[in-house]
Amino acid sequence: MSKQNEAFTLLEAVIVIVLIGILATVAIPRLQTDTTQEAADQILSDIRYTQHLALIDDATNPNNSRWQAAFWSMRFTKCDGGTNWFYIIGSDKSYEGNIDVDTEAAIDPLSGKPMRGDCIAGNDGTKSSKIFITDKFGISNVTFTGSCNGAQHIGFDHLGRLHQSFTDSATPNYASVLHAPCIITFTHPNGDFSINIQPETGYAYIVDQEDQ
Repeated sequence: MSKQNEAFTLLEAVIVIVLIGILATVAIPRLQTDTTQEAADQILSDIRYTQHLALIDDATNPNNSRWQAAFWSMRFTKCDGGTNWFYIIGSDKSYEGNIDVDTEAAIDPLSGKPMRGDCIAGNDGTKSSKIFITDKFGISNVTFTGSCNGAQHIGFDHLGRLHQSFTDSATPNYASVLHAPCIITFTHPNGDFSINIQPETGYAYIVDQEDQ
C-alpha cells in the first residue's frame, strides 16, 4: 500500500501566497485606520475624563482670587525645541500657572500613574505613557480653532462648562467661559481627525462621528 503524499503541490503553494497577499491588502489599511481611530478615541475619552474630574472637584475657593486657575484642564504641548506632542491633565492647586507636581495631576485609571510629565520624564516608567501622543500614535501637530483659536489648553468648571485662557485669571467672574464650539484638530500620518467640544455643556465628540 503506497504512502499518500502529504506535501503541498506548487499550485497549492501559489494559491496560499495569493490568498495571503489579498488578506494583507485588505487588513493593512484597516490597521492603519484603526490606529487613527484609537488615537481619536483615547483623546476624546481623556477630554471627557477631564470634564468628569471638574464636575466632582469644585475648584471654587473664596479665599483666593486666582481660584479659577485651578480648573481641571487638559494642556497640549511639545517638547522644548522638538516636535513630539504630549498632554497633561490636572488642576493647578497652587495657583502658580503650571501643573508641575504629581499631586496636581490626574491619575490614569488604567496604569495608576500621574498624567503629567515631560519629554525626559516620559519614558522613565513613573508617568502615564498614554499622554505622549507623538510617540504612541505618530501625531505631528495639534491645532485649536473655533472659540479656542490659537490656544493649547482647555478647562472645565464645576458645572462642566468649557473654559479657555483661565490659567492667569485673578478675577473670579467666569469671564473665560466659551460660548461657541472649540475644535481641536490632530495631524496623523494616516489622516487627520478633529474633536468638537460644545460650549455650555462641554459635550465633546469626534467630528463626523457624532452618533458614536
